[in-house]
Amino acid sequence: MKLADAKKDQYRKLAKESNYRSRAVFKLAQLNKSYHFLKRGTKVVDIGAAPGGWLQLASKMVGPDGLVIGIDIKEIEPISNVITLIGDITEEETILLLQKNLDGKADLILSDLAPNVSGIWEMDHLKQIDLTRKAVRATIKLLRQNGNAIYKVFQGETTSEFISDMKDVFLEVLITKPDASRKQSSEIYLVCKKFKLKNSQKFDGDNHNTIIS
Repeated sequence: MKLADAKKDQYRKLAKESNYRSRAVFKLAQLNKSYHFLKRGTKVVDIGAAPGGWLQLASKMVGPDGLVIGIDIKEIEPISNVITLIGDITEEETILLLQKNLDGKADLILSDLAPNVSGIWEMDHLKQIDLTRKAVRATIKLLRQNGNAIYKVFQGETTSEFISDMKDVFLEVLITKPDASRKQSSEIYLVCKKFKLKNSQKFDGDNHNTIIS
């Protein structure tokens, strides 16, 4: 997006006016308006949470009886009533850190992960799917039975395979694109309902070597 176009972006303006850290908060708000997964008392883990816009909204929605944890490889500026952690979701020690802070299982996993894009679309797509597979592997260890999850996915040659795999571990997988996603973006979101713990061993991110170096 050109700078002149970005300045005209209504969601960017709204985010600034509302003291949200990024325009992406409106993607989550629109998804939640449609699917109602952020409720009072919900325990949420946000993977790839920097700069923290989704955390801000999640904290408001779940209230003081809920729990919101955000993790990213980048430091996240503190947010009231939110636990922010630094860690790489591809590493086992990061999952252990999340488990320690969760004190039980999460009701909802959020993942808005994206790699550092190269501009070579085929490579960027494969890297993003690989990252999201790692987020799903973490989900299997963090999410309660019948819990829900939302994952950003870049559309490309392996998207259909990934969605098929997701249907093994969730009862329902819905594909959507909120209005706040830029029209030229190839991102979509998978709204995944009712995690099936007993089927989770069918999903093994290590069996899909999608990274291109």
